Amino acid sequence: MSHLKLGICLWVQATGWPPLLDAVRRVDRLGYDELFSWDHLYAIYGDPYQPIFEGWTTVAAWAQATERSRLGLFVGANTFRNPGIVAKSAATLDHISGGRAILGLGGAWFGLEHEAHGIDFGSGFGQRLDWLDEAVGAVRALLDGVEVSHHGERYHFERATHHPLPLQARLPILIGGGGERKTLRTVARHADIWNVFGTPEELRHKGEVLAEHCVAVGRDPASIERTVGCKLVIRDSEAEARRVWEEQLTYNRTPLDIDEDPWLGPPQRIAEIARRYWEIGFRHVIAELPAPYDVETIERLIGEVRPLVEQG
Repeated sequence: MSHLKLGICLWVQATGWPPLLDAVRRVDRLGYDELFSWDHLYAIYGDPYQPIFEGWTTVAAWAQATERSRLGLFVGANTFRNPGIVAKSAATLDHISGGRAILGLGGAWFGLEHEAHGIDFGSGFGQRLDWLDEAVGAVRALLDGVEVSHHGERYHFERATHHPLPLQARLPILIGGGGERKTLRTVARHADIWNVFGTPEELRHKGEVLAEHCVAVGRDPASIERTVGCKLVIRDSEAEARRVWEEQLTYNRTPLDIDEDPWLGPPQRIAEIARRYWEIGFRHVIAELPAPYDVETIERLIGEVRPLVEQG
């Protein structure tokens, strides 16, 4: 059986820098495939005004404190920045990290932070996804060394070209989301990696929709890596894992009845859940972990769960 890839997205709200950096170094030392940060200006769980760190500067700092894990945003808010700036930031991160950058992008959804900072939120989610599709096409071209002249609905470029190019021959673009009409069309056209949340049944269907979009644009669906996002706590019992999860939510000033379905329990149960996704082609798990960062879960996910999944 092939390798189960594992990424960790550390919540960057409700934390100080020293504990965040300690968790980053631990994840890298243990051999996780990726480390991700959020891209938000306000906290997205609980009280929006609690502390949160900015995404791009965070992952750039992580690049100097790590050696192995790939680094990126989970995922970058397309509305926040001109796509030319995004491409330049991604290439710079690739050089800082020695070729470990991943460019995560999504349409953005958190209206409060846009309103507070005067950032255009568009007329609705559909328009933001149109902006995303337009932006990703320009970003891909700039990262690949193509001169870009483009005059679209949202973005305008006149003979834009970037140097230095990334160290990676193809810096991977990760697109997050499961919208069947627009997001998955953009994934089919531009993404190297696709991330989505949902049940195995839901994701089986979305995978079929993605395959249809790939056929429409002449792309092999197998060329897009499928990753499933989750939240989890690993303990010897499901009850103890739930207790820890609820403590984490309380620490993040978040109601216990949030609409989440975390993976909770001993390694065997977590592996059983992960195998259900494995069987439908999602052989890459990206786990979100809140502060205070749970060392036991970090260590047991890669040390115990991954071998169980790979052994079948």
